[in-house]
Amino acid sequence: MADRGVDLSALPKEVRDQLAELDLELSEGDITQKGYEKKKAKLLASYIQHLPNVDLSLPDVQLSPGHSADPSPSPEAPGPSTSSASRHHRAHRSGGARDERYRSDIHTEAVQAALAKHKEEKMALPMPTKRRSAFVQSPIDTCTPPDTSSASEDEGSLRRKAALSAVLAQSLQSPDYWINRSVQSSSTSSSASSTLSHGEPKTQPQLQPAASLLADVLAHTRIENSVPPDVTSSTPQERGSRVDLPPAVRGMSRGQSRSSMLDTADGVPVNSRVSTKIQQLLNTLKRPKRPPLSEFFVDDSEEIVEVPQPDPNTPKPEGRQIIPVKGEPLGVVSNWPPALQAALARWGATQAKSPALTALDITGKPLYTLTYGKLWSRSLKLAYTLLNKLGTKTEPVLQAGDRVALVYPNSDPGMFWVAFYGCLLAEVIPVPIEVPLSRQDAGSQQIGFLLGSCGVSLALTSEVCLKGLPKTPNGEIIQFKGWPRMKWVVTDTKYLTKPSKDWQPHIPTANTDTAYIEYKASKEGTVMGVAVSKISMLTHCQALTQACNYCEGETLVNVLDCKKDMGMWHGVLTSVMNRIHTITVPYAVMKACPMSWVQRVHIHKARVALVKCRDLHWAMMAHKDQRDTNLSSIRMLIVADGANPWSVSSCDAFLNVFQSHGLKPEVICPCATSPEALTVAIRRPGARGAPLPARAILSMAGLSHGVIRVNTEDKNSALTVQDVGHIMPGALMCIVKPDGPPQLCKTDEIGEIVINSRAGGTMYYGLPGVTKNTFEVIPVNQAGAPIGEIPFSRTGLLGFVGPGSLVFVVGKIEGLLMVSGRRHNADDLVATALAVEPVKTVYRGRIAVFSVTVFYDERIVIVAEQRPDASEEDSFQWMSRVLQAIDSIHQVGLYCLALVPANTLPKTPLGGIHICETKQNFLEGNLHPCNILMCPHTCVTNLPKPRQKQPVDVGPASMLVGNLVAGKRIAQATGRELGVVEDQDLIRKHQFLSEALQWRAQTDPDHVLYVLLNAKGVAVCTATCAQLHKRAEKITATLMERGGLNTGDNVVLLYPPGIDLIAAFYGCLYAGVIPVTVRPPHPQNLAATLPTVRMIIDVSKAACILTTQPLMRILRSREAAASVNVKTWPTIIDTDDLPRKRPPHIYKPPTAEMLAYLDFSVSTTGMLTGVKMSHAAVSTLCRSIKLQCELYSSRQIAICLDPYCGLGFVLWCLSSVYSGHQSILIPPLELESSLPLWLSTLSQYKIRDTFCSYSVMELCTKGLGTQTEMLKARGLNLSCVRSCVVIAEERPRLALTQSFSKLFKDLGLSSRAVSTAFGSRVNLAICLQGTAGPDPSTVYVDMKSLRHDRVRLVERGAPQSLPLMESGTILPGVRVIIVNPETRGPLGDSHLGEIWVSSPHSASGYYTIYGEESLQADHFNTRLSFGEPHTLWARTGYLGFIKRTELLDASGDRHDALFVVGSLDETLELRGLRYHPIDIETSVSRAHRSIAESAVFTWTNLLVVVAELSGSEQEALDLVPLVTNVVLEEHHLIVGVVVIVDPGVIPINSRGEKQRMHLRDSFLADQLDPIYVAYNM
Repeated sequence: MADRGVDLSALPKEVRDQLAELDLELSEGDITQKGYEKKKAKLLASYIQHLPNVDLSLPDVQLSPGHSADPSPSPEAPGPSTSSASRHHRAHRSGGARDERYRSDIHTEAVQAALAKHKEEKMALPMPTKRRSAFVQSPIDTCTPPDTSSASEDEGSLRRKAALSAVLAQSLQSPDYWINRSVQSSSTSSSASSTLSHGEPKTQPQLQPAASLLADVLAHTRIENSVPPDVTSSTPQERGSRVDLPPAVRGMSRGQSRSSMLDTADGVPVNSRVSTKIQQLLNTLKRPKRPPLSEFFVDDSEEIVEVPQPDPNTPKPEGRQIIPVKGEPLGVVSNWPPALQAALARWGATQAKSPALTALDITGKPLYTLTYGKLWSRSLKLAYTLLNKLGTKTEPVLQAGDRVALVYPNSDPGMFWVAFYGCLLAEVIPVPIEVPLSRQDAGSQQIGFLLGSCGVSLALTSEVCLKGLPKTPNGEIIQFKGWPRMKWVVTDTKYLTKPSKDWQPHIPTANTDTAYIEYKASKEGTVMGVAVSKISMLTHCQALTQACNYCEGETLVNVLDCKKDMGMWHGVLTSVMNRIHTITVPYAVMKACPMSWVQRVHIHKARVALVKCRDLHWAMMAHKDQRDTNLSSIRMLIVADGANPWSVSSCDAFLNVFQSHGLKPEVICPCATSPEALTVAIRRPGARGAPLPARAILSMAGLSHGVIRVNTEDKNSALTVQDVGHIMPGALMCIVKPDGPPQLCKTDEIGEIVINSRAGGTMYYGLPGVTKNTFEVIPVNQAGAPIGEIPFSRTGLLGFVGPGSLVFVVGKIEGLLMVSGRRHNADDLVATALAVEPVKTVYRGRIAVFSVTVFYDERIVIVAEQRPDASEEDSFQWMSRVLQAIDSIHQVGLYCLALVPANTLPKTPLGGIHICETKQNFLEGNLHPCNILMCPHTCVTNLPKPRQKQPVDVGPASMLVGNLVAGKRIAQATGRELGVVEDQDLIRKHQFLSEALQWRAQTDPDHVLYVLLNAKGVAVCTATCAQLHKRAEKITATLMERGGLNTGDNVVLLYPPGIDLIAAFYGCLYAGVIPVTVRPPHPQNLAATLPTVRMIIDVSKAACILTTQPLMRILRSREAAASVNVKTWPTIIDTDDLPRKRPPHIYKPPTAEMLAYLDFSVSTTGMLTGVKMSHAAVSTLCRSIKLQCELYSSRQIAICLDPYCGLGFVLWCLSSVYSGHQSILIPPLELESSLPLWLSTLSQYKIRDTFCSYSVMELCTKGLGTQTEMLKARGLNLSCVRSCVVIAEERPRLALTQSFSKLFKDLGLSSRAVSTAFGSRVNLAICLQGTAGPDPSTVYVDMKSLRHDRVRLVERGAPQSLPLMESGTILPGVRVIIVNPETRGPLGDSHLGEIWVSSPHSASGYYTIYGEESLQADHFNTRLSFGEPHTLWARTGYLGFIKRTELLDASGDRHDALFVVGSLDETLELRGLRYHPIDIETSVSRAHRSIAESAVFTWTNLLVVVAELSGSEQEALDLVPLVTNVVLEEHHLIVGVVVIVDPGVIPINSRGEKQRMHLRDSFLADQLDPIYVAYNM
């Protein structure tokens, strides 16, 4: 066992034998990883001190132990690998991991060095927080902070020498020393932030000042050397001291005590867990990004995406233009057959006993041998059967030139050979494909595309294979996804007919007709058929015979898939031409017995072996010290994937082990192939003892710019490549630029290899368009002139011609990732990732690399399968180290790194990873990762520069004049006149609401004002004018007796929605006290709801509480005592059973300016504000609503709103008493138990006008959307509804109102009925769509312009357009103007500014905000800086604009529409731009089907997105990249933290508005119990 770093030759023989035994045990799963390490350490322990250079880490191989969870019989291969396992025999034990063959010592050293370098610039990387259940795989282990060592082996094994010494050197120094040193060297890390880690109160005190000093210094240091972001969490430690490690955060239960609280910058006490992480994230992000943003001018109106400027220092090609390279001439040999079938006919006749093919069974023993005679006779039978026995004489099923699919498993090569040659003899065209395993097989649709484009309708297969195909219940073969209809024909000998005596196959001389079609998958996943003509097939065999010097009667061992590529060209075609005996070793055999091919070579003295790197690797791993194995017979060991970056080390390591078994160094022959050009180049065996060809050690940085630079200085970022020999005989080769016109490259430039040869593919069958670009390329010179007439074929290989015309391949076009103008090769990235000790983390080395286009550039994504037993820490550790390694070696940032459970990535038929489907799953959110790390901050460097706010030089006056000159009107709008009240009687009635109620009780005592419904729709309580008056009097009498109140005291009303609340309100007015309505606490959730109640009671300094008996009990309960002090409640009076008393007198206010009530509400930003409403404002507001909605005594309206504040309270408690209409009250809570309650009430009572909230509308849309048919059947009819108004204090939710209208259109709801209202704290009702005005209009504005505080109107459907609906008609008596919030000058039509309102029903001020008198004046009584200096305005705090429309209002004037954009308090200021949370949330909710709701907020300049997951928890991590992508694409913002939570976690207030600040506080205090928290780097 050639263990890297351990000089085994220095050990005694018996120790070496024992080590080899151990390796075998591990490889065969007879020993666990841990046991292996222990035994190995024990064996080598006594030799460690004697050996200078021992590395006792695990070998980086990990032959999956016996518990491998891989049910599929396929060890992985990097690309479409070579032989498909027999589906009928499961392997006895799973074969080895893939990592060793992918790795080169050079690579591993480079990775170790890169990681060691990163260790010096420490940086704690916040580990994602994950709820236990979200990750079913991980064993519930003890939670420790991430392992801080650089190597990720178990404690027991010693670490790599270099890493070890680095760790030692650092841990010997004290943290103080480290901190001081890093300050002096201006290290770019600032991980030593002064945050405590959870449960670590014993931090050494002297650490803190130094640490915070460090953070300060670093925050202000201009960091010159731009270091790539470091993502390790490895900090030198001593016992008892900790420098900012991510705390152990995962295993915390909901109820654990959270003692260590700290203050954040905003003074919000937060729990250390979240803030430490965010602090770490910020620290990591403080570092500069690699490409510094070049200075450029920002046109303020357009955000320009940073265009990467070409760096003047990039290496440029300097050589001369390349001259086409010619292969040796193709010799003419006299006895070469005129066609391949002719060769078979010749051997069948003259050498019938000569063996053609030996197949092995699952154990590696020969199963059968097919002689040339048998092969010929069976092929002849099949050809005869195909042509004569499938149809009738007049209508044969097959004719010459038809395409036929060959469906045979790899374990049965004999059947395949017969079928292939049978087709050639029948002159039909074989199309070999893989055996489809299931209807949903990865890529089966693409195979369907291949079959369709080739016009295949018949498939040949064997009886055994046919039995194994999936069937429908009635026994037919299922229709595979995307496949054309197929007829299946079984070709076993017993079903074939012997040809009649006079029948002879037609064997013409090879011509340009297609002989066979070989499939090829493109980068996008489409599978196309490459047609190979008869002459190409023959010429290719001749060229291979000449290049490989094949002789008649040789023996060849083939481990590759014989259906395509090298396995077919050498093992099926050229071998028959030269009468070679081929021994085929199928994939399944390799799994069970990795040494089988070496044993076959030994037993049969084979001259040639055809393998891939992984076969070398497996043979080496399984190699016992077999003295009897002898490989001296091999004259050519052809390595089919010799062009891969990891092939060098596989070849070296194999030679290392087997040289002692007679393997000669010069027989190793790597080659390069391509489906289009067939064999491109192959190394010819060297002369014995001649020097081996040199290697090229290339600079990775040079490669990424497409130039060849020999790497001299930095060994870490070098790629070592071996040549693939010379090009094929008779071929001509050029190197052309891979993109753009096919211009010839310079000699030191990397390009695509193009070949002109008679021995290549001729076209993509049935796809003439694609064919032209690939098979008919004419290279051009620097001037753009064609270099000749002859067409070349593109090979899809990237490479160059080295000294002596040797061909070097550095990658494939399909693995090319173009990031910011630089090229990276997917295979190279895979190799680097695999060199990062994947043993504990990656399952069988299965890693996929691809790029996705996000925000105008390609972004690299790495997806790996995680071992079932990998711990969270190991995985996270591995991910962070892969980031560093790729960053160091390839100088490119990763966008996303995801780990998925073992065996879940889509497989190609041969068990490799299906990259296309993986990418598709990633983009559609179907990948289901169990770990994910996004690094958008690091790799997205093309964001527009942050906007600098320009000082406003233009004064408001000039703005106004400018608008007038431009012909723009000032943006203002007015409701219609309130009019004057004539009748004295009415004046008395209208001055005060308390008098209005008394007047109604006298004049119309039995008129029903209120009807309260329960969940069943039954009226549980009604109130006539007289009843309401009497109940109010009872309450007044009680207040006067028991309350001990003075006039003007505040009284809190704590009632569920209902008539008691209304009676208590009027009772307060009668008594001359000020009512304050408060939502009662939720009995099931006192801890969250009671403090708000307490707060309002305290802020309003209430002298008394009126409530019901059940609520009074709750207020005094033990549960309540847990969250508030229940001993200090003011007087509590329950109004359930009051004595019949009348008050001595009813209070009448002396003036209408006196306070009527206080309106308290919690805004969406979490601010509790109370506003004062005077009697005058109340009566004007009621009058305004009465006029707008045409309310009078005979009308009925239905209200489904919360009655505690704003317009909801006005409509519930005040409006009916004023206008006399009947209100049907529906408490919104009742809808939770009976969804159709509101709609059925509208239908039953034939209501014309109804008012609801967004939450009610959403409940109906989500809950009843699917039940409209059932409701219709019940007779529900909404055609009576004329207006349905949503009461809100926000931008109209257009999507919701539209879907509501559409859903219930079937029930008769008019599309014009739904509209919205708009109110704010300073004025409860500004707009309300009434009966008279025109329908609300909708406009489309450009989102980018909104961010710049501007309105640009665009057409519907324009990109980045946002539909806005007018917020209803402006109420009578209201004036609105749009003002620039900074200059306070009026703005023009269609300009964005703050909405200011002037109206007699505005509130008269805030209630008790001490020391905020200026705020009071500023919000309620403010003046324009220019224009009308005398009018007093109230500032709503909302941004919006007014647009004059073409519609006419009631008076015949053009209608001015008010569009609300959003609250100023809520907007997020990011990168100098203003974002409205709702816009980002709309994008987020669209990102994935399972996002039920989302909310965003910022914290210390990080954008945090919280998404509610409605699907299963395994989808949680799918959301992270999708959310990040959509916000980046649509808003040009990088998300800092993505939090995935359960449905219903985002708090919503009674108006249906998200309480984003509450959410933020809960997040920071760690009270959300999130499913997953991802910290984007």
